[in-house]
Amino acid sequence: MRVDDFDFELPQERIALRPARPRDAARMLVVRPQSDPELQDAGVLDLPMLLEPGDALVFNDTKVIPAQLEGTRTRGDAVAQIGATLHLRAGADRWWAFVRPAKKLAVGDRVRFGTTSEATACLGGVLDATVAEKKDTGEILFVFDLSGPDLDAAIHGVGHIPLPPYIAAKRGEDEQDRTDYQTIYAEKEGAVAAPTAGLHFTERLFAALDARGIERHTVTLHVGAGTFLPVKADDTRDHVMHAEWGQISPETAARLQAVRARGNKVVAVGTTSLRILESAAQGPGGLAAFAGETRIFITPGYRFRAIDALMTNFHLPRSTLFMLVSALSGLDTMRAAYAHAIETGYRFYSYGDSSLLFPSASSIASQDELSR
Repeated sequence: MRVDDFDFELPQERIALRPARPRDAARMLVVRPQSDPELQDAGVLDLPMLLEPGDALVFNDTKVIPAQLEGTRTRGDAVAQIGATLHLRAGADRWWAFVRPAKKLAVGDRVRFGTTSEATACLGGVLDATVAEKKDTGEILFVFDLSGPDLDAAIHGVGHIPLPPYIAAKRGEDEQDRTDYQTIYAEKEGAVAAPTAGLHFTERLFAALDARGIERHTVTLHVGAGTFLPVKADDTRDHVMHAEWGQISPETAARLQAVRARGNKVVAVGTTSLRILESAAQGPGGLAAFAGETRIFITPGYRFRAIDALMTNFHLPRSTLFMLVSALSGLDTMRAAYAHAIETGYRFYSYGDSSLLFPSASSIASQDELSR
């Protein structure tokens, strides 16, 4: 499909720069595809009554790290300022990163992140690395002087929360973002962007879900900085997704299979949960345990194998995530839903409001497809 098919105009005032307070006070647009899509204005706190007892919510328990690093590259008397966003761990002492400006770096260069003093990495608030590899796309593989937990601690010491570009362009990161840009159930460090649908959940909402008999399960997908990158291709077939690492335990896979077997719904909380679930459901028999990288790219025509609904925020025009929600509920339905959201004042993107999307009749795989 043409990427232009997924474009729309969004007024700048609809972009949320701070989350709702409390988190669960956000609005939620419920979308049920039909010949004329049914749109229901609700709130996140209505979620328990929009689901049935025995349904299951699936959360991504990844934890955001301060993956935005600023530093300097020195060659003799020549000094260049370097900004790097870590996006995929490649070993105990190495990360792939998106770098600006990447043209300032060559294989073998040394980069010092943090302060510019002469102190050592472990003592002076700095972190040193060597450029080990450079791709044509500008991605850089850094091998750091520290490894394992020592490297993790150093990144926490010198790094910053990588706010999405549409927020960072309007204000700087502050201490509040270290709390706001993290789900309350975050556990496994490795993401450089938050699974933002989960930012709406509070202990109050969890208690209401439990009282309603809604199951809660967790998977892991370490969200990479590639989620912020624009789609530069003109045709969706030419877009290349960046790898992200994820995991689903055998126990979780079995429990979610049981939910669907008894006729209840599996509801993904966020596109990240959805993508790891669908990555793990590609073989015959449906959902299975999974551990590894995924580059799954979901566009209209895709048949969903693991989920029955999706809770997600409102996404950027021309983005892979707007393509995903259009695959689930239909492009025309999502155009109508987003037009309604813009007209009625919903807040967009990472700190914005939520939506609960149900699938179109043609987007869910049949039993025959699941068995193949």
